[in-house]
Amino acid sequence: MVESRKDRERAERGRLIVGAARELAEAEGWDAVTTRKLAEKVEYSQPVLYSHFKNMDAIAATVALEGFEELAAVLREAVSGAASPPDALRRIARSYLGFAADHPALYDAMFVRRTDLTFGTNETPAPLRAAFDAFHQATEPFAGAEHEALTELFWSSLHGLATLTQGHRLRPTHHEERIDLLIDLIAP
Repeated sequence: MVESRKDRERAERGRLIVGAARELAEAEGWDAVTTRKLAEKVEYSQPVLYSHFKNMDAIAATVALEGFEELAAVLREAVSGAASPPDALRRIARSYLGFAADHPALYDAMFVRRTDLTFGTNETPAPLRAAFDAFHQATEPFAGAEHEALTELFWSSLHGLATLTQGHRLRPTHHEERIDLLIDLIAP
């Protein structure tokens, strides 16, 4: 009984650290997230942080995993009411781009920051696979033998749009036109 309480308390401290990292990153960017600032925010010493996470990259990777879980849920919800396969693609595109715009620091943790998370292998964590599966299912009606490649192309196209939009490199007035063009290329 005492051990399980200690485990619960440790898990709660871990969630507190990750939540604080997310808050700081969303408010000030990842460069502002330091172990010193995190320790102050969660009111634990830096050694306590290091007893939970090896380094800042490990904290950011945990944040990224949470983000992939959230993204997978958003994508599943997006396609749940789709009227047709092209509509499913369009809904996924809009939801993905909306997710990236609404959570820029979380998106950075998932896709921009260096991470030890593995993509596209047997060791890929379940939350990453779940997000990929949502794209994979949506592209299935339009894919032949190159289904995996089409899924990766669709996802990477959306990632490019999200990254360029976040960096203010694209004209905001053409957002919907870009989505329509991408969908028309995949689902003519």
